[in-house]
Amino acid sequence: MQPINIGICGLGTVGYGSYEVLKRNQEEISRRLGKRLCVSHIAALALKEGQDVDDVTITSDAMSVARDPAVNIVLELIGGTEFAYDLVLEAISNGKHVVTANKALIATYGNEIFKAARENNVIVGYEAAVAGGIPIIKVVREGLAANKINWLAGIINGTGNYILTEMQSKSRPFADVLKEAQDLGYAEADPTYDVEGIDAAHKLTILSALAFGTPLHLEKAYTEGISQITPEDLKYASELGYRIKHLGISSISEKGIDLRVHPTLIAKQALLAKVDGVMNAILMHGDAVGSTLYYGAGAGAEPTASAVVADVIDLVRRMDCLQEEPEQIPALGFQSGSLRGTRILPIEEIICAYYLRILVQDKVGVIADITEILGDNEISIDAMIQKDPDKSGQDHNAISVIIMTHEIQESVMNKAITELEALDAVTAKITRIRVAELDE
Repeated sequence: MQPINIGICGLGTVGYGSYEVLKRNQEEISRRLGKRLCVSHIAALALKEGQDVDDVTITSDAMSVARDPAVNIVLELIGGTEFAYDLVLEAISNGKHVVTANKALIATYGNEIFKAARENNVIVGYEAAVAGGIPIIKVVREGLAANKINWLAGIINGTGNYILTEMQSKSRPFADVLKEAQDLGYAEADPTYDVEGIDAAHKLTILSALAFGTPLHLEKAYTEGISQITPEDLKYASELGYRIKHLGISSISEKGIDLRVHPTLIAKQALLAKVDGVMNAILMHGDAVGSTLYYGAGAGAEPTASAVVADVIDLVRRMDCLQEEPEQIPALGFQSGSLRGTRILPIEEIICAYYLRILVQDKVGVIADITEILGDNEISIDAMIQKDPDKSGQDHNAISVIIMTHEIQESVMNKAITELEALDAVTAKITRIRVAELDE
């Protein structure tokens, strides 16, 4: 049988993992497809120690792979956005189907890429761009296609989840656990994308567009990281019956779409609260199916390669149909002409409950002043804990006051926090963490 030729651009962790899965499982894949897949071309600056490739044309010029008439499918596994964008458009313009694991590329340029793919009657697969080995793109786009999705919430960055898990279980400070995560290879030398929520925002942007039928709106996603979370916050949250997780949350209402990544208090008994270490999990609510949870490895060579190769298999199954009629499964799950420009809510308009940690001087009247300000702003208190003075800090007379509020609009909470921080007795910036009540 005539093989389907694949060109792999980028031979890093995911690129070489994809090559190995394609080679190791070639017989099983052929049984599923009735066709043979062949890695015919690889673009890489250099092979790394231990990378063994056979009978493959190797080049340092990725663009040549995108243009080669012998290549049927291009795997963009280089990473980054600018060159990757040019490479993908070059492949599409040359009639190649494309599979990518590049969440930043799709979140940033997906609207343009999918338009080019439609115009050239080719497919762009991107299952591996979100949650690694969890087939969440297919779930949202196809498995839940009968549903009106109401909301989704997920742990979609394993590095951040690992750090919070270690801080929680061992009362270790953020900086120490981050260093360990880097030593173990979970975090990059520059961990900004992971710990400040940028990586999660890329993934949430994609999931939200799929769930609600909108164009991709990365620039409108609210993003907040975990670097300011302390072991004390994790401890106090636990005393109140909560765990702190770094969540991506998106929901739809009459006002618009909520699109935000930030540390979040969720009840200990919630399913997402039990997801620890480097694992990912996405909880989603549809009007017909109710709540469903998807759990698994969100990164790593072979879990991500599993998603890449699954996209290749799915793509090959649909290639023959493209000769008869245009692509029938839209890239974002909704027909391109039916995508809605639904308003993305600014963070100031969200409504939720809050955890506040306020460091104050231990003197008469402070609590009364705090409650008065909250009352004046119509913020109702759900629970309050007053801790003993912190003898380890510089100010031995300072105490932490922990407050859980009922739901209130963020703009109102911002105003109240400004007023609280203006009190002479408040000695530090107030820690504010949002609370999510997940209907499971």
